[in-house]
This record gives sequence, structure tokens and C-alpha cells, in this order.
Amino acid sequence: MHARVVYLMVVAAVLPALLRAQSFVEFAIPTPDSAPGWITAGPDGNLWFTEGIGNKIGRITPSGAITEFPVPTPNAGPSGIVTGPDGNLWFTEDTANKIARITPSGSITEYDVPTPGSRPLGITVGPDGALWFTENQGFAVGRITTAGSITELPLVAVHSLGGIATGPDSNLWFTEPSLFDNKVGHISTTGTVTEFVLPSFNPGAYSIVRGFDGNLWFTESNANAIARITTAGVITEFPLGDPIRSPTVITRGPDQNLWFSELNGNRIGRMTYGGALTEFVIPTTDSGPFGIAAGPDGRVWFTELIANKVGALTTRGAEGAAAIPTLSSALLAVMGTLLALVGALRLSSH
Repeated sequence: MHARVVYLMVVAAVLPALLRAQSFVEFAIPTPDSAPGWITAGPDGNLWFTEGIGNKIGRITPSGAITEFPVPTPNAGPSGIVTGPDGNLWFTEDTANKIARITPSGSITEYDVPTPGSRPLGITVGPDGALWFTENQGFAVGRITTAGSITELPLVAVHSLGGIATGPDSNLWFTEPSLFDNKVGHISTTGTVTEFVLPSFNPGAYSIVRGFDGNLWFTESNANAIARITTAGVITEFPLGDPIRSPTVITRGPDQNLWFSELNGNRIGRMTYGGALTEFVIPTTDSGPFGIAAGPDGRVWFTELIANKVGALTTRGAEGAAAIPTLSSALLAVMGTLLALVGALRLSSH
């Protein structure tokens, strides 16, 4: 049989399996240069995301239809977003210094944070049914009830605050990304604070999430690592091995593993609770993946800060099967095998 025919037959047999294993779709956001940031699964079966420069809250259906809702305050800088216990979406307004609520129909209500210039950032649902948020420059953890009543709990000797998540111990866990802090801490609903110093120098701890394993997991953007901290404060770091990946936001995936964005690596990463890493290269180059969330459709959804898109990723891992390598590395391996096969066939034909 002619070597070229064999080559095409093998490609035809292998490529569909690879493409089924990893499938990206990307959707352009109507507002140009909107700077899409955090994203979360909504109570209505859609995904909701913030537009930091577009000054809007976006909603995208699983089929990719996008609707945008302008934030009432100009240049508010919407940032973190989460589905609240009241069936609405709650988000922070970094520049406007507010916490806001948006209903699934798009009606927005805003609440002023008492401390001026506090720059609220991360937000999560607390164990008490309220929303808890970090004040990046207010150096406090804030609490807002679904009725809009805000309480602030100041922290001592803190220079910045990043993400926040409710832990299995019913404490609120937060990151301190500043070079001068270099910690992860937790605060009880009554205001008791405990902090843990991170082993790496200036790792840039940013986003944090509660894992299904009973630990907290967070990104270290500067150290290019994913880290785990037990509720007792024992920290383990899992390096990604590439100095330009910058893991940014982390979430629990539909397969119950950890998924995260790589802002500079232009990849979506997946890590098991044992630290096994799989990465997926985003089709759009230099897209700037940022926010990430598990969708109700079993896919991993993410925002593209630079490319101004929202993307979704379907993988075998998301369907519960074994992890696969990135498409690029898989294709290189297949192409290498095929070239070797063709070379052998050519030699045998002489």
C-alpha cells in the first residue's frame, strides 16, 4: 500500500478522537474591549460575568447568546461575582466602592461600602447566608446581607486582599497577594482572624476555592503554582513548571477536579487533588484567560480578558474519564508516530 494512503488513513482514524476529547468554543462579547473578568454559574442555567471596562454585567446562555446589562454607576469597575442564596447575582464594584445585586432579569441595586476607596474585589457566599467580600485597599473583610446591610471587619497589618471562599470549617478564607503580606488567612463569622505564612517568596496568592477534598486551593500567580492548604494550615505547592503561565482564577470543575486559568500561558489547566496536571491550549492566541467557572452544562467556562470573549471547554476529563494531554502536545506525538511510520513504509518499499 502506498505510504501516503496509509498516512491519511491513520490521521483519519486518530484525529476525530483527539478532537472529541478536547473541544473549545469561543463567543465574542458585543461591547468592544469590555475586559471580561470573573464568571459564575447563575441560578437560571446561564453563566454570568463582569465587564471591568465595559461597565456591564454579561449573561451568556450555554448556546452562546450574550446579553449585557449596564451598571448604573459610571466606571464602576465590576469585578468579582457570585450567585447569592437569594437567587440573585452579587458582584463587587472595585472603582465605585460598592457591592451590587443583579436579578436574573437584569435589575441592578447598588450598596455603598462604608470605607472610602476600599476597592472590593472577591466575593463569596458565607456559611451564615450572607455575602462576604474582600476589600483590597480597605484592608478588611466585608459582610453584606441579602437586604443590603454591610458590616466591615478590619484586618491588622495587611497590605492587600485577593480572593475569598468559605471553607469546610465554616470560616472565610482569603488570600493576601502583596509582597509585604505573603499569607493566606481565615476569619470566623465573629471576626477571629488566623493567618498562615506561605513558603515561597512573593508567590502572588490570588484566587482561592474550597476543594471537594476538604482543603482550600489557591493560585500563586508569581510562583507559577497551585497550592493547597489544610484547615490546620499545612501548605503544599504544586509548581506548573513554566515561568510565564501565571495561574489566576481557580474553581471546582464539573468533574470535581480543580480548574484554573493561565493568564500568560493562554491555557486552561486542570489539576487532580493528587497534583496531576493537564493543560489545554486556547485556540485564540494571547487571549488572556481570567475568570473560570463550572457551567450547568458540564463544561468549563472562562473569560478572555484580552481577546474580549467568553469560552467553553469540553474534555473527557469533564465527563469523568481519564485526563488527556493538551491537543498541541497530543498532535505532536501523533505526527511524530505517523512520520516514523511513513519513513518505515518508504524503506520497506525499496
